[in-house]
Amino acid sequence: MDSQHLRPSQERDAPIYLQLYRRYREAIASGKLRPGDRVPSVRSLASELNLARGTVELAYQMLANEGYFVARGAAGTVVSPRLGSLAEPSHAKVSVPLVSASPRPQAAFSEALPFQLGLPALDAFPRKAWSRLAGRSLRALETMAMTYPDPGGYEPLRRAIAAYLGISRGITCSHEQVFVTTGYRGALEVVCHALLKAGDLGWYEEPGYIFARQFLERAGMRLEPVPVDEEGLNVRIGQRRAAHARFVVVTPTHQSPMGVALSLPRRLELLEWASRSEAWIIEDDYDSEFRYHGRPLPALKSLDRDGRVIYTGTFSKVLFPGLRLGYLVVPASQVGRFRDTVNHCPGPGSILLQAMVADFMEQGHFGRHLRKMRTLYATRRSYLVDAVSQTMGELLHIQSQAGGIHVLASLNTGQDDRILAEAAQAKGLAIQALSNWRMRKSPQQGLLMGFANFETAEEAVASVRRLKVVLAKH
Repeated sequence: MDSQHLRPSQERDAPIYLQLYRRYREAIASGKLRPGDRVPSVRSLASELNLARGTVELAYQMLANEGYFVARGAAGTVVSPRLGSLAEPSHAKVSVPLVSASPRPQAAFSEALPFQLGLPALDAFPRKAWSRLAGRSLRALETMAMTYPDPGGYEPLRRAIAAYLGISRGITCSHEQVFVTTGYRGALEVVCHALLKAGDLGWYEEPGYIFARQFLERAGMRLEPVPVDEEGLNVRIGQRRAAHARFVVVTPTHQSPMGVALSLPRRLELLEWASRSEAWIIEDDYDSEFRYHGRPLPALKSLDRDGRVIYTGTFSKVLFPGLRLGYLVVPASQVGRFRDTVNHCPGPGSILLQAMVADFMEQGHFGRHLRKMRTLYATRRSYLVDAVSQTMGELLHIQSQAGGIHVLASLNTGQDDRILAEAAQAKGLAIQALSNWRMRKSPQQGLLMGFANFETAEEAVASVRRLKVVLAKH
């Protein structure tokens, strides 16, 4: 089969990987590709069609998962010989599978999908400055990068993080209290090993960050959902439901996903409970840098006088998620325990990436980038809010919030948010359902939408119109 027949068009009703997937399905159904036929390698097809390798890989993965392709190692990838007479007749309708409504922590997309959550504005990243630092780090660290890295993280990066947090988040700490991790889940893993054990009970925000919940459940933790209202986590309900919990996971500056801030009375109440109960507060400060009204709120950790708060942050949303770098700030009394724990963990990986981030921070690029992104995100948020208001205000209402890189839209129609999210995802729109972020059923439903990668108002309007078509059909 001529590979040019696989070339995706520039149609906007489906992302390129789905177009490629469809073309292969159609070729198999029509007999152009037969069981046992070898297909081009990912690298060669991507090169021939001028596509990113990740785009082709995703289409091939989908076809393999559904039994259409079989990978045979060095022998390449072939159309499954088992299809035989099971291949669809040429007149059969080729369906497109729904993308799972459950969000995935690492979506294998080569480009940002409309409304994708957790992804910063990739077009605005200062690539030239980053490339210069990459070359400098490779030259300066050639020998050091070949030795065993510190499992607690590259010391200059830990010092840069401590300095940044002291200025921007009001956290007074030494670099010894900072531990670099493999992203946020790496931070949770270290906390679980250092302070908790399987079966421990913890409070969890309801609704709350789904990927942290999934990790903790797989780590054997028992979670008690504690509702979130306009003041954030309801501490009194948490005490009533599980007064003797060993830990609480909280997003106090910009609650994920509701967007509210934990009020000062609630913060003090939470700290008092943790101190009295000798419980641990795991503070996830995931996008506090992006606040569009007033100064960023101080971290809960800045109020911690009894050493009960474990502060976590990442570079995924302020730089880019491909770094896979996060960090912990632990109480001074717990440094020895955490040092012993990380000595038995894989560590955060390559010194080179850590050195580049350290240089990026020390040379002022980090601060300049954050200032630029605050202004940019405020503009791009307005693109989405205005597009929703003008195009489908009768269907959705976007709640007001002071920061972040996503919005929560309430449904005015009483529709099932999970069904809508599934239908939108099948059309290449990375909408997520609020219901999936809950542990218990609730009448409150909504759609979570990212806006960071809408470069123009026209892009936002076009995507919202596509979403309106989906909602109208359901």
